Amino acid sequence: MKAIKRGNSRGLPIGAYVDVVDNSGARVVKIISVKGYKSVKRMLECAGVGDLVTANVVKGKPDMKHTVVKCVIVRQKQQYKRPDGTTISFESNGAVVIKDEKTYSPKGTLIKGAIGKEVAERFPVVARIASIIV
Repeated sequence: MKAIKRGNSRGLPIGAYVDVVDNSGARVVKIISVKGYKSVKRMLECAGVGDLVTANVVKGKPDMKHTVVKCVIVRQKQQYKRPDGTTISFESNGAVVIKDEKTYSPKGTLIKGAIGKEVAERFPVVARIASIIV
């Protein structure tokens, strides 16, 4: 995992329900915590594109339901600005389930829809199975 400068807005707070966009067996996850989040006291943790989160599987296959998994946020509805000045917003929120936290390899074998360029830079293993990088 490569460190990226945090300039974009984070649009997914703790408790947000996010669709899973890979074929890992999970359909919807609920964000529990954000790895490496730093803020002032009593401020709710939020996740954005390219962040690693811990989530609870709410909907999915019976063997995946009610399990705690690590996910990477690949899309968010809220607009965010890139360093070159372009503004990006996706049609929906999306996450990809991670199998191994050391190599950050995804559990699924295919990602439906586009992913952000920030994810491709930070997690190249996830970008390999993506169909479109925006």
